[in-house]
Amino acid sequence: MKCFILLSMLTVSLAAHAFDLEGHRGARGLAPENTLAAFEKAMAIGVTTLELDIGLTSDGIPVVSHDPFLAHDMARNASGEWLGNATPLIRSLSLAELQTYDLGRAREGSATTRNFPDQQPRDGERVPTLAALFERVKTLGAEQVRFNIETKLSPAKPDETATPEEMVKALLAVIQQAGMAGRVTIQSFDWRTLKLVQQEAPSIPTAYLTMKTRNANNAADPTWTGGLRLGDYPSVAHMVKAAGGSVWSPNFAALDEATVKSAQAIGLKVIPWTVNQPADMQRLIGWGVDGIISDYPDRLRAAMQAAGIALPIPVQRRSD
Repeated sequence: MKCFILLSMLTVSLAAHAFDLEGHRGARGLAPENTLAAFEKAMAIGVTTLELDIGLTSDGIPVVSHDPFLAHDMARNASGEWLGNATPLIRSLSLAELQTYDLGRAREGSATTRNFPDQQPRDGERVPTLAALFERVKTLGAEQVRFNIETKLSPAKPDETATPEEMVKALLAVIQQAGMAGRVTIQSFDWRTLKLVQQEAPSIPTAYLTMKTRNANNAADPTWTGGLRLGDYPSVAHMVKAAGGSVWSPNFAALDEATVKSAQAIGLKVIPWTVNQPADMQRLIGWGVDGIISDYPDRLRAAMQAAGIALPIPVQRRSD
């Protein structure tokens, strides 16, 4: 019995420290983003975690969508016609209305086709509900797959989405109903939702997204950090820790090895986004990051394999 307990503790410890291979929006480089096809593709390749984005419909249903509006590069109406640039807000459509749109292929000549030439179309794909994604993963028997769910809202554009309170309430209800509380992390650039998650579901880990570029730095703007001020802390990582975060997810270009190590030293996992080039993957793995979010989980698997990191088990898809 003592040996069994020690083995169990070792297994849990190894799992807790495993490298987190996250398929960004499913596998955006290979299939239409945030569709069931993209998530199935990611699972077939073999990922630890499905990364996805959440919005609410007008009837309060959590659906998987990155933007607050239908992506004009991807959306066709029931007649097969491409929408114009001024696409409707997700928040303005009921679930029934939203699912009349086909998001299975990118418009020819669009930024999406230029940026993701390997993305394979899947005509007939709809904006899935979060509940439908959970159900598909269960149907495939992917019991080891986790979910990193981003709440998509902006304090600068409050009319485009649900309020933080509405979003968190609806999101947690679906997670609870599906029995997925032990398999999700909730992340956001808008830290107000993360504070609410910690209050309502303290067992669910929260991941703090940051973006630091020449023209933007959400961590330095208290409207994005729930009122926290960067000047009050030694670093962004310290502010994430003080906010109650367990994971810090910065844009990878803002990182260096010393920053990774100092964040880990105060108990944070560091999982940067969105890393698509093998050389960048190799460098970050060399720095000891705890995981990587990528549009190309196949490339990331190759980088992990080259580094001798154990790979997550692929999940057999039951449809093409």
